[in-house]
Amino acid sequence: MFFYVYVLMSLKNNELYIGVTKDLRNRVKEHNQGLNRSTKPFRPWMLIYYEACTNEIDAKRRERYLKTN
Repeated sequence: MFFYVYVLMSLKNNELYIGVTKDLRNRVKEHNQGLNRSTKPFRPWMLIYYEACTNEIDAKRRERYLKTN
């Protein structure tokens, strides 16, 4: 099983959102359906980058790194 670190870009205002998930396709769909309160106002979203990690700890470390840089 993979864990995905992903970067979305809002097509509304070019803001970026970085997250981690086990199911990348479903998670992007959830963001675009407005099911995430923090990203709902900035829909639609486009997936611009993702990485696959073999464990959750590595994925969360990478997410934290991307959010601070």
